[in-house]
Amino acid sequence: MQYLYHENSGQSELVLNGDEHHYVFKVRRHRQNEIIALRNLKDDTLYLYKIVSIDKKEAFLELVEEKNLQITAKKELHIGWCMIEPKNIEKVLPSLNEMGVSKITFILCTRSQQNNKIDLERLHRIVLNSSQQCGRSRMMEFDTIGSIKEFLSQNPNSYMLNFSQNHISELNDIETIVIGCEGGFTDKEIVLFDKTKIVGFDTPLILKSESAVCAVASKILI
Repeated sequence: MQYLYHENSGQSELVLNGDEHHYVFKVRRHRQNEIIALRNLKDDTLYLYKIVSIDKKEAFLELVEEKNLQITAKKELHIGWCMIEPKNIEKVLPSLNEMGVSKITFILCTRSQQNNKIDLERLHRIVLNSSQQCGRSRMMEFDTIGSIKEFLSQNPNSYMLNFSQNHISELNDIETIVIGCEGGFTDKEIVLFDKTKIVGFDTPLILKSESAVCAVASKILI
């Protein structure tokens, strides 16, 4: 754990209870008088607290130091991800968070399964836990949108990941990219993009949507 999230981090004194108390003292096994790091994820400050006292249900912390410490990827990456099974999204979400993806907008494209419902609160909890482990100081953002056309109207400089000899590894200016679901894009969706904005991987292999998302993030951000 690089830090513990607490919405009131920054106050001179804090009380830990419930899940926070269990994690810090039962799982991480911190002890009285130790120093632990907390963030509120509203700013880039790392707050260092001394554990003043502990009982079975609560612990009292005292702020001893503040550090302005921003931990983010060197580049911004916004992914427009055509909806797939939520459980498959959840499996790779911690990896995308660790690589530094700044935002994911889930798109209901033509070949998305129309009955898939995304639980944004659940995704928020997943990336919150991931952020505490990897150290990033700003939360990944989430959004949903009804079509690729609508996404492009809001993000006109978007690229599309598809089969192309214009390889993604040869470009360094991609900030927003759309990735398809299983079955890929329809012809009507493909023609929405300028041909120069359609990029692919230098491989003959077919990637699943979640594999492609991870590959894109690693190529662009790491």
